[in-house]
Amino acid sequence: MIQIEMSGRPRIVVPLRWFATTVLALSSATADYAAAQASGDPHMETALRVLATTPLIDGHNDLAWEIRTSDSAPRDVRAYGLEGRTVGHTDIPRLRRGRVGGQFWSVYVPVWAMEQGVAARTQLEQIDLALEVFREHPEHFELARTAADVERIYTEGKIASLLGMEGGHVIENSMGALRTYFELGARYMTLTHSASTDWADSSEGPVLHGGLNRFGREVVLEMNRLGMLVDISHASDATMSDALETSEAPVMFSHSSVRALTEHHRNVPDSILRRLPDNGGVIMIAFYPPFVRQQGPARLSDVADHIDYVRSLVGADHVGFGSDFDGIPTVVEGLEDVSTFPALLAELSRRGWAESELRKLAGENILRVMREAESVARRLQRERSPSLARIEVR
Repeated sequence: MIQIEMSGRPRIVVPLRWFATTVLALSSATADYAAAQASGDPHMETALRVLATTPLIDGHNDLAWEIRTSDSAPRDVRAYGLEGRTVGHTDIPRLRRGRVGGQFWSVYVPVWAMEQGVAARTQLEQIDLALEVFREHPEHFELARTAADVERIYTEGKIASLLGMEGGHVIENSMGALRTYFELGARYMTLTHSASTDWADSSEGPVLHGGLNRFGREVVLEMNRLGMLVDISHASDATMSDALETSEAPVMFSHSSVRALTEHHRNVPDSILRRLPDNGGVIMIAFYPPFVRQQGPARLSDVADHIDYVRSLVGADHVGFGSDFDGIPTVVEGLEDVSTFPALLAELSRRGWAESELRKLAGENILRVMREAESVARRLQRERSPSLARIEVR
C-alpha cells in the first residue's frame, strides 16, 4: 500500500498496484499527446483532445468469454493477468492507451447452451465472471447501471463497465428471468445470436416466425419497461424491422456494419438504417474484417468508410463503435486491439469530421440512447405492471 499525505486533509491509502498502473496509464497518455504534437499530426491531437473530456464507449467486447475459455487458466480472472499484456485484444494498459472510458462487456452465451438446456446457468456464470473482473480491479472498473453512472465513473478516472447479454435464448422464454438479469446489471440484450429462438428470427435462420412473434414483441416491450436496451445485431431483417416497429425506446446495434458496403447477413441494410432517426437509435460499427471489406485484407480506412456511410445516410447522431474485440478470430489492420481507438478518430478527423461529431461518435450518442431508454422506462413503470406473458412451446 502507498499512503499519500496532504496537508490539512485526511490521509489517502491506495493499493500499490493501483498507483503503479494508474501512473503508467497517465504517463502513457501524456507521452501519446506529446508524440502527437511532436509529429505535427493535428488529427491525432484532435482525437486525444476529444477523448480527454468525452468517454469513448465501445458497444461490444467479449473479454468474459475469452477468460472463460482461456487455455492456461479457464475462468480464472486473476490468472488471466489483465494488469499486463494478455494473449487477447484486451488488458488494462491497452484499454488506458486506447482511452476507453466506458465498455459494454458482452456476457455471451453460445446457442449450444440453449440446446443442452444450460443457457440460464451459463448466463449467470458469465455475469459472475464479468463482475469478478470488476471486483478484482476496482481501481479501474466499476459496474454502471445508468448513463449518469457512466459519466460519474468516467470523471473518477475509471472505466464505466456495463453488461450486455448476447442472445435472447438465455431468458429461456421467461419474463422473470429477463427481469432478474436486469437486476444483476444487464443493460442490453441482443434478441438473437446465431440461431432463432422460440420468439425471434436470427440473421442465420432458418426463418421460423417472419421476424418477432407475439411473445417476441412482448419481450421488447418488457425490455422497454425495464430500461434494458433492445439490441438487434444478429437479428434477421424482419426481426430488425419488427423491433423498430414495436420498441417505445431507441434501439441499438451493438456490433454490426453496413450492408451497402459489405454484403453480409450480419450487416444492416439501408432500409433499416433510414429508420434510426425516427427511432433515435444507434448502430455501433463492428471491426470484424468480413463485416467491413468484401475481399482482401481489411484496414482501418474500411471501418472509417462504414462510419462515414452512416453519417452520410442518417447523420452523425446515430453511429458509434462496436469493436467485438476478443470475440473475433481476425482483426482489421490498424485496429488490432483496444489501444487503437484514437487512430480511428484521427482518421475521421482527417476526413473532415468536426470535434462535435467525434464526441457523438465516441460516446455521446450511446449515452443519449441510454438516457432516453431510462426516461421511457420511468414512464412505462408508472403506466403498466411487469409482463406476465408466456409462450407455449410444442
